[in-house]
Amino acid sequence: MTNENPNATNRVFLRGTVVTEPKLSHELYGEGFYEFTVSVPRLSEQRDLIPVTVAERLLCDYRPAEGDTVAVEGQFRSYNKVVENHSKLMLTVFVREFLDPDAAYANPNCVELLGYICKEPVYRTTPLSREICDLLVAVNRAFNKSDYIPCIAWGRNARYCRSLPVGTKLRIAGRIQSRQYVKKLDGDVSETRTAYEISVSRIDRPEDGPADDVHTDGAARGEEDE
Repeated sequence: MTNENPNATNRVFLRGTVVTEPKLSHELYGEGFYEFTVSVPRLSEQRDLIPVTVAERLLCDYRPAEGDTVAVEGQFRSYNKVVENHSKLMLTVFVREFLDPDAAYANPNCVELLGYICKEPVYRTTPLSREICDLLVAVNRAFNKSDYIPCIAWGRNARYCRSLPVGTKLRIAGRIQSRQYVKKLDGDVSETRTAYEISVSRIDRPEDGPADDVHTDGAARGEEDE
């Protein structure tokens, strides 16, 4: 697992509009890392607000401003952050390169992952009888690190994933989506939070080759935009 090329196991492309300008997040080995948010359109009228992290050295020639259109290539990464004495899984697109935002791109939001199921899949149905399966996928990175990426599969993909054991190797394609939910706190107090996950459009087990009966690009798009 640790010998896999991390550039081949985790690829992200985004093209969207900058809605918050880069702000210093943290420093590592003397280099600053900045965070900003990009709004990316879906096929529907909705938009996903996606957190992006970029190293200071990439901002020397170009610094995104609010309202700019940007195109970036990188990886979808996770890290743990302590919030109110609890460890919280944070997700961000780590930029490796800024691309030409005016070029023609077929898809403004695409992700390709090669990883391993690291938690038992959770299968459920919605009140409208749509089938959903939640996955947590570990994707190897350099220096023996891993990113833990929440994924959500729909319809036939959900049925395919529900019985897969922990440790199963999967190839996943989809898009990053943001989703708001209400978290109940103490008493009657609640707050609105944002979750990020991969909405799966294609999935297969590499050792088996592509599984045609679980490729549901057209069907999944209609469900994931709900």
